[in-house]
Amino acid sequence: MLTASKADRMIREGVAALQRGDAPTALRLFHAAKDTPGVPQPHILIARACHMLGDEAGEESALDLVLAERPRDVRALLMKGERRAGQGDDRAATAFYKIALASARASGPPPAGLVADLRRAESYLAGAMERYQAHLAEQLAGAGFSPTWQAPRVRQALDILLGKRGVYLQQPNSFYFPGLPNIEFYERSDFPWLATLEAAAPAIRAELEAVIHADGAFPPYVEAHPDRPPPPNPLLNDPSWGAFYLWRGGAPVADNAARCPVTMAALEAAPLPRIDGRSPMALFSLLKPGTHIRPHHGLLNTRLICHIPIITAPDCALRVGAETREWRDGEALVFDDSIEHEAWNRGDRTRVVLLFEIWRPELSGEERSALTALFEAISVYDTTE
Repeated sequence: MLTASKADRMIREGVAALQRGDAPTALRLFHAAKDTPGVPQPHILIARACHMLGDEAGEESALDLVLAERPRDVRALLMKGERRAGQGDDRAATAFYKIALASARASGPPPAGLVADLRRAESYLAGAMERYQAHLAEQLAGAGFSPTWQAPRVRQALDILLGKRGVYLQQPNSFYFPGLPNIEFYERSDFPWLATLEAAAPAIRAELEAVIHADGAFPPYVEAHPDRPPPPNPLLNDPSWGAFYLWRGGAPVADNAARCPVTMAALEAAPLPRIDGRSPMALFSLLKPGTHIRPHHGLLNTRLICHIPIITAPDCALRVGAETREWRDGEALVFDDSIEHEAWNRGDRTRVVLLFEIWRPELSGEERSALTALFEAISVYDTTE
């Protein structure tokens, strides 16, 4: 039986033999030193020596022993991935490489000796993903589905599978209604009444410009409330994101509405919820150049938010979940604000949209009535003795 000190010396000699390319000597020394009490098992070194000798079975056996003891050993996972890649097994190689890279990231900066191997793994994964995508496209084409086939949900599912698109779910801050689909942007064609508001945009713009000329700036969209903790929003009390309300808390803002009769009339075309103390809600939302509305979630998933672009600007966009759209003249945006979203104005001109909420189309009339009663009960709770 070797002593621990002698076994340790033999392992060091084996490493030196590996470094000079003498794999047979290294393997003999490692095998002689293994199983010595008090000495870490040199399985990974045995695997490296076997690799140099082209002993695939020996390498595989040694790596299995390493991973049985340490399932997230980065070097062993990388070597396993390399073995499977050499066998042309993309799926197995991908599985090992992905876990290796994740384990390396979780462990902090990698040792210098692993950097090149990790980069090769990343490069392999990129190529494997391209091959996988090409395979799926070929199989779909063989089944009669060409690359130009327009089936949005299937296309989105494919993008998620290929890692091109994240999964974003409804996470409202205040009220969640179960069973509603997670749709980021709805299509304008789903709401025929939008055409009336889009057609009115030039006249609405004239009223908006008169307001801006007279007032100069709008109050901040995010304001502190004296009876509530301040929201953790970087734009709190910042007019860079401004709001000019036409409807608020279910009632017209009289002075503002009187200055915008065309806008108020146009809003009648929309199916605005009628909830005492809560809805309708409609306003001009202003976003100054250089302003970024950070990612956040809205209060409810029972509504959709509509934007009618009134003053558009370049380099100005809205991201909802995995999809980003710019505001364009004459093109409304309808989205679910209970899904994570953000907006930015990276241009040099102010952007203004007419913003209002509508019921989600998936809610039945009975559900809308029940929700109206529920939301009204919530609204009056603070004043109920």
